[in-house]
Amino acid sequence: QVQLLESGGGLVQAGDSLRLSCAASGRTFSSYTMGWFRQAPGKEREFVAACDWNGRCTYYADSVKGRFTISRDDAKNTVYLQMNSLKPEDTAVYYCAARHGSYRYGATAYDYWGQGTQVTVSS
Repeated sequence: QVQLLESGGGLVQAGDSLRLSCAASGRTFSSYTMGWFRQAPGKEREFVAACDWNGRCTYYADSVKGRFTISRDDAKNTVYLQMNSLKPEDTAVYYCAARHGSYRYGATAYDYWGQGTQVTVSS
């Protein structure tokens, strides 16, 4: 069982930056692929970025590539999402998710989810 707790959301202006954190419980954090997803009102939950269990943090949605950076610190059981050059269309609830084993793209492949943190970007 893995429990996830996100933090760091808030209200910012377009062009600003935010850093989200996701703290995970459990002793086997390093064996999990960690992902960030987001869901805007009236839209489906979508993939944002992921780090696989081998530490490869190279998986990004096209819409955030070059602006967002995902990283993980296995010693702290924490995954981060640094968001730069934020746009109004980045407004959503951001969720941290975990799955045991290798990287997968779809939300249904992830077994554990945090409660979400709201990010609002004003124009």
